[in-house]
Amino acid sequence: MAAGGGAPRNGVPFYRIPALTVETTRLLEMPIRTSALRGLGATLNVWSIESVLDEAAALAGVDPVEYRLRHLDDPRAIAVLERAAAMAGWAGRSRREGWGMGVGVARYKNSGAWAAVVAEVEARERILCRRLWIAGDVGEVVNPDGVMNQYEGGAIHGTSVALLEQVAFDRRTVTSDTWESYPILRFSEVPKVQVELIDRPEQPFLGSGEASMAPTIAAIAGAITEALGIRPRALPFTPDNLAKAEA
Repeated sequence: MAAGGGAPRNGVPFYRIPALTVETTRLLEMPIRTSALRGLGATLNVWSIESVLDEAAALAGVDPVEYRLRHLDDPRAIAVLERAAAMAGWAGRSRREGWGMGVGVARYKNSGAWAAVVAEVEARERILCRRLWIAGDVGEVVNPDGVMNQYEGGAIHGTSVALLEQVAFDRRTVTSDTWESYPILRFSEVPKVQVELIDRPEQPFLGSGEASMAPTIAAIAGAITEALGIRPRALPFTPDNLAKAEA
């Protein structure tokens, strides 16, 4: 974990939780060799943690952003969350049938850059992510355009992972071994992305390449819940997987 962790990356929530146990199970025998594509365990762990926060907020009858703010002590996490919510007009948003908004926030590896994402989705024959609002904090910003591109690229990749990407395999090998058989986000499906950076020239600069990916997946999951009343339980958030979650 000192180097960021593999499977347990971001497995320790940065929220104030009075009793916490985090465990990792390593499977040494697998029929197919596996590895991470991007973000390692952060993608699943942040999505899981943020989903629990959404569910706890619903049980408490509290707005998801407000509930997170009540359980955050990190001022920089608070700052990106408040900025992303303001960018998206979270407080004054109006509900529309078949549409939903969700939020995700994390500090990558719990030692890197901060990212907060608000996602807006439309539920049609399948889920489409229409807009993303991202607030980032990498400390001192050396190249603003480069940093914003990294946040945007990570978020678009996160959108593709959340809604489409899935490795297919049989009992011996991976079968989705071409771009025709491995689904990814098309240009026509890319959401509109807005990024704002909180520059802190007095702080060390941090990498930004993977900071936005996991919060984006979490935000899309929350938006799906608001739109359909279904909590996604498996990636990708396809109609088949959502139907299983509803059952």
